[in-house]
Amino acid sequence: MATYDRKTIEDLIDGKLEFYKIKEMLSSHKDPERFEIYLQILQDRVPWDDPILLPAGLHLYIVQKPNGDRIVKCDCGYEFCDYRDNWKLHALIFVRDTVEKLNEIYPKLMAPDPEWQVIREYYCPGCGTQLEVEAVTPWYPVIKDFEPDIDTFYRDWLQKPLPETKQAAK
Repeated sequence: MATYDRKTIEDLIDGKLEFYKIKEMLSSHKDPERFEIYLQILQDRVPWDDPILLPAGLHLYIVQKPNGDRIVKCDCGYEFCDYRDNWKLHALIFVRDTVEKLNEIYPKLMAPDPEWQVIREYYCPGCGTQLEVEAVTPWYPVIKDFEPDIDTFYRDWLQKPLPETKQAAK
């Protein structure tokens, strides 16, 4: 079983690995420490102390607050909502729903017809980082990406305890 050091995992996160190395990592059995190293790298990169339980997307994390609440939080520290809620409904949403707005991002005559498709852009209200983009029909609802069973993931898959908050650890 291959094991990967912190530098290799950091390069993976930062998009600096060559394709053959990424393919090797995806194809091989996962070393037991990899998830912990991954979480530690993510934790070291944010300016707050709430322990990251799972990444929820680029710049988004499910964290545990000292009172035990689990919420979705951005890199910048902006707190969206309970992790079981749809964070997208708490984001700033820009909808490209006109020819003019769509032409800002598509080459001339290549944009979709806004009667058939719109582009929804989700931004963090705290730092303005673009968190997700969806190309959907105009009437399509805002869909939640996923709702993980965090307790089962840690207990049955990782076979490790959940990270403790600073207050809980005292």
